[in-house]
Amino acid sequence: LLLPVLAFAVFVYYAKDLPRPEKLTEVTLAQPTKIYDRTGNVLLYEVYGEERRRVVSLKDIPVSLQQAVIATEDAEFYEHAGISPKGTTRALLINLGLRSSYVQKPGGSTITQQLARNSLLTREKTISRKIREFILTLELERRYSKNEILGFYLNQIPFGSNAYGVGAASDLYFQKQPRELSLAQSAALASLIQAPTYYSPYGPNKDALLERKNYVLNRMAQEELITHEEAEQAKKEQLVFQDAATTIRAPHFVLYVLDGLVKKYGEEFMREQGLRVVTSLDWKLQQSAEQAIREGAQRNQSARAHNASLVALNPQTGEILVMVGSKDWSADPYPEGCAPGKNCLFDPKVNVATYSQGRQPGSAFKPFVYAVAFQKGATSETTVVDEETNFGVWGGKEYIPKNYDGKFRGEVTLREALAQSLNIPSIKVLLQFAGISDSLAFAKELGIGTLKDPSSYGPALVLGGGEVRLLDMASAYGVFAAEGKKSPPVSILKVADAKGKVLYENQNTPIRVVSPEITKEITSILSDNQARTPVFGANSPLFIPGYQVAVKTGTTQEYKDAWAIGYTEKIVVGVWAGNNDGTPSVRDPAVTLAAPIWHQFMRQVLTP
Repeated sequence: LLLPVLAFAVFVYYAKDLPRPEKLTEVTLAQPTKIYDRTGNVLLYEVYGEERRRVVSLKDIPVSLQQAVIATEDAEFYEHAGISPKGTTRALLINLGLRSSYVQKPGGSTITQQLARNSLLTREKTISRKIREFILTLELERRYSKNEILGFYLNQIPFGSNAYGVGAASDLYFQKQPRELSLAQSAALASLIQAPTYYSPYGPNKDALLERKNYVLNRMAQEELITHEEAEQAKKEQLVFQDAATTIRAPHFVLYVLDGLVKKYGEEFMREQGLRVVTSLDWKLQQSAEQAIREGAQRNQSARAHNASLVALNPQTGEILVMVGSKDWSADPYPEGCAPGKNCLFDPKVNVATYSQGRQPGSAFKPFVYAVAFQKGATSETTVVDEETNFGVWGGKEYIPKNYDGKFRGEVTLREALAQSLNIPSIKVLLQFAGISDSLAFAKELGIGTLKDPSSYGPALVLGGGEVRLLDMASAYGVFAAEGKKSPPVSILKVADAKGKVLYENQNTPIRVVSPEITKEITSILSDNQARTPVFGANSPLFIPGYQVAVKTGTTQEYKDAWAIGYTEKIVVGVWAGNNDGTPSVRDPAVTLAAPIWHQFMRQVLTP
């Protein structure tokens, strides 16, 4: 008898001041997260700063979208009375850390619970709020029909990019009325509900969105809402998302920051708590870099290289000052009609600077190998012979490489070999002094995280035979600039909540990974214009009169990628030029494609 009385007392206590269910039609504004440049004055992006809403009648929402949401968020929606025992158990396991919150399962809360929480209650994680949510859920189920609840839900749930409700979401992502959505498009919208920022088609996790879209279609088939044939057919549909209508500065950098925030704080917290994020970005330098990339990519069109990317960091702190992921975020993919993310010479939404699959760096990898050789006793005056050499069988055939210009120079010093980027001497440095395994380990120590199994690489490693990321390469060169101290890339300086409480402040401390003597030797060679003149000329884009700047280019086999990475003690700048899909340029080397962009930006940085 005591237990029912106690339960009734708890119900009365928490039910006495619950919000009115009628408030479901009223708009509740979320507190926006604001992302700023390093000064804290230039607003780069505002997350959910203005809610886009367009109320749509349930009869105008396609059944396919209703079913996609139910299948993934609450498969028992029409059977339960607002609370799902299975979902509650699943949510409890997630809260106890026994199950990941990102597993692809139907949601832990029912649709009615989500509606009560998102529209009528606060987001605080307390027992009292959970009790209120429970009571309000039952009251909503008592007062409204299932279809009314579903209609409220589909008009109020956030879909990312400031879109609330399926009306705004279908317009934003597909420029369609909800009733015009295909089955695949409906599944894609349903996929966004779980984590709108993480799964955003405009961010770095678009592949994850498409994977979850296929999961939604499988769930619909499992629940017998569609046939397996219909699911498989919908999976084949090529989804084309419309351009984001939100004003955003430094878009690739902002999305890189957002991805980090979601991983650190979670989608819900980042979206609702009104965070104030001060980033490392220098907006003035970013604008100069965007201009250099635009102009350089335009020049490179004649060489059939259609894209370019640039990153700049402070080597002493690791702070990312500039990130230009492509030549024009708002442009259409090229050629016209190519599928974004696949077979495009130019894909504006792909951030080449952080591209997960990496690009081959060409000769830009050579300084790492020479540094290892110097660690093992070689010096800049050590000599090797530049002559035609058979390095044995690698990859099933004899490896007899050539220098870029096809010439042989006889005995050369390591200073001349690195400064002039001679291939045959560099391979000898790798095999005779540095070693493949130790060179890979050194590159990894400096922050190159994409090179794995040493057995996968042969002599071509020193010529850039492994895939790397532009951001990682620039950061690794930063170790040379900082005289042997490593500072991993930093994009966020401070995060505060809506009340001004500091939640995070960067405390990055550099660690020594190389002796200053080794890095000074590398810097001396890479800034020696006289030593590189026989190959590059005395007035190449690598030379900035009046300044001592270390720089190295890299051109990959078949001219698929062009690199230029250079530094002073205050800034390291990396540039990539080429095509997204790996189509070669017209035999133009990095000194022609990437170095002029690097030169233009670096000169602006150095000039007072």
